[in-house]
This record gives sequence, structure tokens and C-alpha cells, in this order.
Amino acid sequence: MIINEIFIPNLSALKQAVKTLLKVANGRKKIMLYGEMGAGKTTFVRVFCHHFKTKQAAQSPTFSLINEYYYIENNRNQRIAHLDLYRLKNIEEALNIGIEDYLDDEQYCLIEWPDLIEPLFPPDVLKIKLEIIGDNQRKIIIL
Repeated sequence: MIINEIFIPNLSALKQAVKTLLKVANGRKKIMLYGEMGAGKTTFVRVFCHHFKTKQAAQSPTFSLINEYYYIENNRNQRIAHLDLYRLKNIEEALNIGIEDYLDDEQYCLIEWPDLIEPLFPPDVLKIKLEIIGDNQRKIIIL
């Protein structure tokens, strides 16, 4: 499936956008989220987690840096890691929080503000950018 952009006319359309993005991802589980402040990166993660029916509602990990959400798939506990690297100053700080463990495992990992760790990206990473189009309108660009 080749899709370069997903238009999101309103918040309720984000559910379908997540489904479409999962098809585009084609099994890739490392998703890097780019976009300016307020573009909807955390909201995207919230809807992504809701899609998998996680036990907890996703919240911004701006201060904790890492939040983990759990869901059941094939009778097994699965994890979605949600990282926000906005406050990190260098790649060493990312290494100190265990970024490589999240990038190397088989679980979902969604990272906001990933620019700092681009040299560590696995080859199959999915990079997306959320753009503000209007008050409640967004566009997801597959990079």
C-alpha cells in the first residue's frame, strides 16, 4: 500500500487514520512522530493506544519521558512504549534512559521529538510528520 499522506478533517477521523497507518506500516512497530508543538502527536498516540484497547489511556510523557501501555493480543500481554524526547539534550541522555532496548525489541514504540536519536534508528522505522492544516484539521505525512 503506497500512501504518502493521510488527511484528518476532524478528531473523529483520527481512528480511521490510525487504521490506515497500521496498514501502511506493514508490520513495522517503531514509529517516529515529527511535528511542531500542538500538531497532535500525543493525541495520535492516544488514539493509537485506544485502537489496541490498552488497559490505560495514553498520556503525555513529557516529564516522565517514557510511558508504557499494555494490551492483550493472541492471549499474550503486549506493550506500547510512548517516549517524548523533547527535554533531552544529547544522545547520551537517550542512551541513559534505555532507548536502545525500546528500539531493539519486538513491541510497538512511538517516539515524539525523535530527531536527537536518528543515528540509532533501526532500518525498518516508520517516520511520520503531523501537520496542522486548520483548527481541528491535520495531515499525516509519511516520510
